[in-house]
Amino acid sequence: MKKLTMVTGLLTATALTAALAGCSAGSGDAGDAKTIRVAYQTTATFNQMQTLMETAKSQYEAAHPGMTVELVPIQAEGADYYTKLALMNKSASTAPDVQYEDTFKIQSDAAAGYLLPLDDYLAKWSDWSQFADGAKQAGLGPDGKTYGVSLGTDTRGLWYNKEIFAKAGISVPWQPKTWADVLSAAKKVKAADPDVIPMNVYSGKTAGEAASMQGLEMLLYGTEDTLYDTSSKKWVVGSQGFKDSLTFVSDVYQGGLGPSLQQALDPNIFTSVTADWLPKGKLAIALDGSWQSAAWVDGGTAPWPAWSDTLGIAAMPTQNGQAPGTTSMSGGWTLAIGKNTKNADAAWDFLSTAVNKDNATSYDINNSQIAVRADVAQSTEYLDANPSFKTFSSFVATTHFRPATEDYDKISNQIQVAMEAVMTGQSSVDDAAAAYDQAVIGIVGEDNTQQG
Repeated sequence: MKKLTMVTGLLTATALTAALAGCSAGSGDAGDAKTIRVAYQTTATFNQMQTLMETAKSQYEAAHPGMTVELVPIQAEGADYYTKLALMNKSASTAPDVQYEDTFKIQSDAAAGYLLPLDDYLAKWSDWSQFADGAKQAGLGPDGKTYGVSLGTDTRGLWYNKEIFAKAGISVPWQPKTWADVLSAAKKVKAADPDVIPMNVYSGKTAGEAASMQGLEMLLYGTEDTLYDTSSKKWVVGSQGFKDSLTFVSDVYQGGLGPSLQQALDPNIFTSVTADWLPKGKLAIALDGSWQSAAWVDGGTAPWPAWSDTLGIAAMPTQNGQAPGTTSMSGGWTLAIGKNTKNADAAWDFLSTAVNKDNATSYDINNSQIAVRADVAQSTEYLDANPSFKTFSSFVATTHFRPATEDYDKISNQIQVAMEAVMTGQSSVDDAAAAYDQAVIGIVGEDNTQQG
């Protein structure tokens, strides 16, 4: 596995101010036709994008003499990254030419006029045939045009510590059949060692989209209900599945099976889970993503050679074990081109360089991504690189995707509000669900909702 380079530059508050003022940190004037500004995310446990962008910059500049790629890394977790990127996109003088774009933001950002349609470029790009249909769908905007090219996808499941389980008398390999089985294991861990956090489920506004997707949606899509009816194109309100999902969250936090509220609502909880709680045996079960091991491999941000021996992976069961038995959620990130770019052809050349087969292979391995290019997914280099790839890839068979609508972002925020209300005990499940229903109706209109 290739050694990951360390982050060489971070977009601090000062640098962000400079960028928004139209100043360039790289050579050449910001936003000119000879400079490609690329904005992307880095965090304490995520430097793989820095590595990819540095590699693509070197390759692109070598192939295009006279052109400069200005890298603009934004060090921020979750919602903070979206906010800072949105600030850059507010002005044509500071907007990036290429940006790292979460799939769930494509619809709203395309509608806001931040992104450039890529269909004309994709029609002439032979590599596009290698991309899975699901990955192509993830890049679609509200007008049916493509605005993002996928870097990889992901699935979610239950990471568990086999050593902690052994002390609690739980046999491994562990594959719970129902939600009750998951909570039962957490209770056994608590009884065996009260100093260990039995289970983490991201919840609340601080966790942002991780709360919505790794938390409530991983539960909801294992019930008989859903968030959005794709056939009627209406949002579901008043569903028992939503209430049951909130009840699970309440059981974890109000039942003393999760982190303390202070820990759970800490903006650095992602780093705590990845770099502290799991490696140091402080957390027994983590409802989390396929990408976690990227931090632990050789060259990762929190190397942990014993991770594959210490941790097991289980699929998230459906609520009562009903068919298909397990569930997952998938998302992923793309590279997109800014609508205000002054050199769209150059921006496309950089983007297509960054996602070519070799770069996609390295990135998917280094970031523990589920490959979306067939030529990468089928390669021995990829399949042999990480023992978790096969398991998490198998979850694709029962995975779900977030609703691809412009309103999802606002509704996701309301999911987080409802979760925080029950996790903190500030509201009953029924009241939190009712408040969520009213918020959804307020966002999309009653005609665009239906009863669960």
